Amino acid sequence: MALRERYRHATLASALAHRATIGAQDEFLIHRGRTWSLGEIDTQAEALAASLHGFGVEAGDRVALVLPQCPEFVVGLFAAARLGAVVVPLSPSLTPAELRYRLRHSEAVAAITVEVHDEVDFLERFEAMMPQLPELKHLVTVGEDDLWYGDRVFQWEDVVSAGAGRDYASADPATDPSAPLVLVYTAGTTGKPKAVTLSHANLLYGATVTADTLGLRSDDRVVGLSALHHVFGLGPGLLGCLLSGATLILAERADPGEVLDLVEAHGVTVLYGIPTLFFGELGEQERRPRNLSSLRVALAAGAPVPESLLRRVEAELCSPLLVAYSTTETGSIVSLTLPGDPGGDRRTTVGRPLAETRVRILEEGRELPEESIGEVAVSGPGVMAGYYRQPLETRESFDADGFFVTGDLGMVDEDGFLHLVGRRKGVIIRTGFNVYPREVEDRIRAHPAVHEVAVVGIPDSVLGEAICACVIPVEGAIVDEEDLRDWCRETLSDEKVPDLVRLLDRFPRTATGDVRKVELARWIEGGPPTGSEDQADTE
Repeated sequence: MALRERYRHATLASALAHRATIGAQDEFLIHRGRTWSLGEIDTQAEALAASLHGFGVEAGDRVALVLPQCPEFVVGLFAAARLGAVVVPLSPSLTPAELRYRLRHSEAVAAITVEVHDEVDFLERFEAMMPQLPELKHLVTVGEDDLWYGDRVFQWEDVVSAGAGRDYASADPATDPSAPLVLVYTAGTTGKPKAVTLSHANLLYGATVTADTLGLRSDDRVVGLSALHHVFGLGPGLLGCLLSGATLILAERADPGEVLDLVEAHGVTVLYGIPTLFFGELGEQERRPRNLSSLRVALAAGAPVPESLLRRVEAELCSPLLVAYSTTETGSIVSLTLPGDPGGDRRTTVGRPLAETRVRILEEGRELPEESIGEVAVSGPGVMAGYYRQPLETRESFDADGFFVTGDLGMVDEDGFLHLVGRRKGVIIRTGFNVYPREVEDRIRAHPAVHEVAVVGIPDSVLGEAICACVIPVEGAIVDEEDLRDWCRETLSDEKVPDLVRLLDRFPRTATGDVRKVELARWIEGGPPTGSEDQADTE
């Protein structure tokens, strides 16, 4: 039976109960050279759920996971699902302000955090934040320290040990699959974060249909997830492996060399990644070749895949390389190329929509015919319930027929293949992360030496798009690229810090004075025009 049919009406709790019953001894996770069976993970999740229940966590409460890729993230997700709680997965790379906002906005009542990550002391960070987070009552820390923390902060091992064998009032495994399971934060059109509410049904749809489409099996080994806190990592990645019985190998970070080492060491069969990761892997394979003969399929998602990159990956790493179009609001994958697709379509499109997913092309709310370019809109079992605590944003994101309007520009051809041609929204996709210029501009504009700023995306063979901040300095000011990049690092996470800063004395403008960003990006790539062309561009 296809996974989609088997788990069509399941919740994560009921799906986990089914898998743990029939496959407790199955190899499920590999991390830092250690292997966890599904039964071991399930037992820890049961114990953690009991302790969280003892803290007062109930169905509907939010539990934040501020963790890198590690088994504790998986245990935390499964434990919350048992209680009917809602998981808020957050990157440990967020700045203190970004992390505090998300914890406050989600009204998280408990958080599980790494103690130290990238030399940041998260105990110290949370100690500073908790007085400003009235809803956050309990903190569980994952790390090596053996310290006494008081009555609100507990160490992971102690919490799991205390819950072992304890009874608790778990959520009914047959609870409504439309109930929320996760809040995944994504930036809005102004750069302000929005929490995408995804239900059990949303995530399990994406996981099962993707696994069925790829033909994931119990003997598959999967590597290459860049972040479990992203929707692809949660759905097609983690839950796809859980439900298919495949083994998920967690890399410490999205490091191309480490990923290829894991492929060779563990006989990996399925390689996931964002285009930037594949590009890095090509360089690593040139530098020190690994035995990649075990690979049977690769899948790229998160950003556009140039045809030249696809051809190189298939020639030097793994063939076929399938390309997915995914968004957070649609529960991850919307469409996917397949090995049997015609060569041209497989290399130049993002495939056909997954089963039960419908795609429309719109112009001012009106559906366009085939071969017409317009805004991509999506309907199907993966589409979100809405944005948490933002009903107006939610209403404005759907058309009259309930299709989510993505902001991406595309075209569906006569054979049903989706072609992406650009974006209506001003988003820069850098290494798979959405970066909104407004947020970066607001930060740079606050610098005392900056008179005016415009941020644009520049094509980059490694990053996908590089962030370029174009700045007109205050007259007489002395400022350079590193000054402005350091200024950004104080409040912006690393993926939002400009890759380039260009100091200019003017911008190309429309007749009404607005900055012509498309033209500005061309200036950066090829240099501003001179003479008569210059006059025409500024009129």
